[in-house]
Amino acid sequence: MSDDYKVIGSVKSRALRVLWLLEEMGLPYEHVPAAPRSDEVTRFSPAGKIPVLIAEGVPITDSVAIMTYLADKHGQFTHPAGSIERARQDSLTHAINDEFDAVLWTAARHSFVLPEEKRTPEVKESLKWEFERSQEGFAHHMAEDGPFLMGETMTIPDILLAHCMGWAVSAKFPVSDPRIRAHAAMMRDRPAFQRALEA
Repeated sequence: MSDDYKVIGSVKSRALRVLWLLEEMGLPYEHVPAAPRSDEVTRFSPAGKIPVLIAEGVPITDSVAIMTYLADKHGQFTHPAGSIERARQDSLTHAINDEFDAVLWTAARHSFVLPEEKRTPEVKESLKWEFERSQEGFAHHMAEDGPFLMGETMTIPDILLAHCMGWAVSAKFPVSDPRIRAHAAMMRDRPAFQRALEA
């Protein structure tokens, strides 16, 4: 494997998004399946959060920042900065982060991340309601004329949304909107996703 890129983080985390994008791009990488707060992680990310991408010897953290960097650098799965299409793409990315990722992460924090005495498990029912309600609003932003969120062109929000919906199923959150369900199924059938799972 090439040492051009090194991805640090378990495939059962947001690192899967980065691995998936690298597989879609056909780029070589090294994968270190480290757990949060492990020595392999904290030497690059003092907070212990994963994933971490090492590019040109520099650690980059946050899965969406990593995906954006890779897409911009290689000119794939993104629209050009400063274009209306990129503004729409970024609005989808931020909406997915705000309405789905953040809700799932809050549920995870109150399930196993926070110290037990700081958890409020009852909040998860409210989070499930919010997660389901957000799907209907988000589905109105999905393109009608293509298989991907923006139409015929696959962009990084497609990976982000599909990852969140897989996470939701694992966390027993409702994925009730039929368009979002169909999108997630289509995305997870992609060969690059299957390769990323095995990384």
